[in-house]
Amino acid sequence: MSFFDHLFRKKNIDDAIATAEQESIHGGGLQKNLRVVDLTALGIAAIIGAGIFSTIGSASYNGGPAVVFLFIFTALACGFAAFAYAEFASLIPVSGSAYTYSYVAFGELIAWIIGWALIMEYAVGNITVAVSWSGYFTGLCDSAGWHIPAWATVDYVSAKEGFETAGGLLKAGAAVSDLTDAQREAYAAWTQAPQIGNLRAILDIPAIVMSILITALVYVGIRESKTTANLMVVLKLIVVVLVIIVGVFYVNTDNWHPFVPNGFGGVMAGVSSVFFAYIGFDALSTMAEESKNAQRDLPRAMIYSIILCTVLYIIIALVLTGMVSYKELNVNDPLAYVFSKINLKWFSGIIAVSAVVAMAGVFLVFQLGQPRIWMTMSRDGLLPKRFSHIHPKFRTPDFSTVITGLFVVIPMLFIPSDTVLNLCSMGTLFAFVLVCAGVLKLQMTPDAPRGKFRTPYANAKWLFPAMLLGMMAFMFTSYPKETTDWLTNEREAFVVEDLMSGMPEQEIARIKTQIAQSDSAGLAAAGGDLAAYLGGLKAEDYHSAVAAMPVDDALKFESGWNHFQHKIPMWLFIFTCFYLAVLSFRHNLSLIPVLGLVFCFYMMAQIPFKSWLGFFIWLAAGLVIYFGYGFKNSRLARGKALNI
Repeated sequence: MSFFDHLFRKKNIDDAIATAEQESIHGGGLQKNLRVVDLTALGIAAIIGAGIFSTIGSASYNGGPAVVFLFIFTALACGFAAFAYAEFASLIPVSGSAYTYSYVAFGELIAWIIGWALIMEYAVGNITVAVSWSGYFTGLCDSAGWHIPAWATVDYVSAKEGFETAGGLLKAGAAVSDLTDAQREAYAAWTQAPQIGNLRAILDIPAIVMSILITALVYVGIRESKTTANLMVVLKLIVVVLVIIVGVFYVNTDNWHPFVPNGFGGVMAGVSSVFFAYIGFDALSTMAEESKNAQRDLPRAMIYSIILCTVLYIIIALVLTGMVSYKELNVNDPLAYVFSKINLKWFSGIIAVSAVVAMAGVFLVFQLGQPRIWMTMSRDGLLPKRFSHIHPKFRTPDFSTVITGLFVVIPMLFIPSDTVLNLCSMGTLFAFVLVCAGVLKLQMTPDAPRGKFRTPYANAKWLFPAMLLGMMAFMFTSYPKETTDWLTNEREAFVVEDLMSGMPEQEIARIKTQIAQSDSAGLAAAGGDLAAYLGGLKAEDYHSAVAAMPVDDALKFESGWNHFQHKIPMWLFIFTCFYLAVLSFRHNLSLIPVLGLVFCFYMMAQIPFKSWLGFFIWLAAGLVIYFGYGFKNSRLARGKALNI
């Protein structure tokens, strides 16, 4: 067998199932406690969390009321991917999720890559969840009269960067009132933090404590975790329904005009935020060994949870953008914010409490998922045996659970949460793409085994090429500039975030002076915050404002390779679409997994190139570990049957 063949050696389905059964018989397996109701509840617990209570605000700010289209698009992508997950789950009802499915469909190297990528979804993504939870918890404590010091609610790097930015603005003549809330908090955190020598004690204590407590709950057992998740789901669903019922009476339909204020690009700018509101349903597939009837219940639970959450998301988005202007929603707590705007602060308190519970539920499900993936990788010999150790009393993967907790807590001390949001979405979408591709691979493989659940079949031979041509025609006629942008390399104005991050403080002061002379009312309405003012402009007005700024063009426009690199993901997407069209025509592929792959890859193409680069650096680090340990210690490499 050649080196190339060794890289893509595949796991046998019967061996994978027998391994899990043998572990259970000999007391080394997991407890089977989950029914379809429990799995659906865990899916809802994972989906309704930071997305609906936090990131929906920034997505609405970018896309306006039309953000509902992004929710629908994302739901379709996740729904198509869920069918693929469900088909694999019924075929291979063992822990491991996309990792196990890729091992069967593509082989060991791809399985390792996807297992390593899933760390971004679960362990790394939980950093964002924990920090969002901390923000709501801190606000709740403030409203109750218990103030937590700023240095105890932020990570070290964010505090330092915020202090330097705020300090530069103050030196340039800005007043304290001109600073954003985040800048003021970072400045206070840095200046008020206790010091040990030259080291400042700055850490997000609420997020760290919550992470440790939830990890301890996951360590204790699946039955306790299941009960806690079910209670959380009941509470959050009650609150979400109340938000809809109360909020609908305060909707002003004038706020829905214009419905698409920033064009198609503005809607898609919220891809990471909206997609983050959906990730988690796939964590159900990591609990296959703890399901009483995984082949029947897992597919149902995935579909049920996505449908219910999508309906709620769409209604919530319409209510939010109807209650206040979309321009006001770029806040960390949009639901609580809109009700405080209409003087229902008591209801804002209820939302804050439910947000604390909801995001803790998301954290719980993610902390359940990651250890079970590592456990399965360890069984296969790709990680040390210790990772698959099952606690004799609690029947949980104890060592993997502890390591998962450390993977969240330690980076939280120094990595800002906004830097991991895109990486989390990248890891998840990458898993979705490979699972959809795995189903297509099985369809193209003669006599391939099939599970009890089959994705509804519609022949993509003619349908997909026709849909592809129709979508291209629609985009070229409706959004010609945005559609052809990936073909050209004309310079473009930086987006607001990059514009502000690259602008020296003295230049920002000059720009604010200029804008104050031409549009003082608009700047005042944005609270004197230049980024908020620019972000609230329509696309054409924004480009005009940037062009008129009295600073060097290099600070305002992106061109050359720096501009072209952002188009690489879109070129990869276009190539993938045409390649899939050819495969669909030749092999009569099923339409749903084809669309699932396309939709998920398209959302990946919307994520900034720097996140793609960070993702590939992460994968490269994983490959070093694989070739240093997993390649030679794999059970398949040693020619062993999988524990049977």
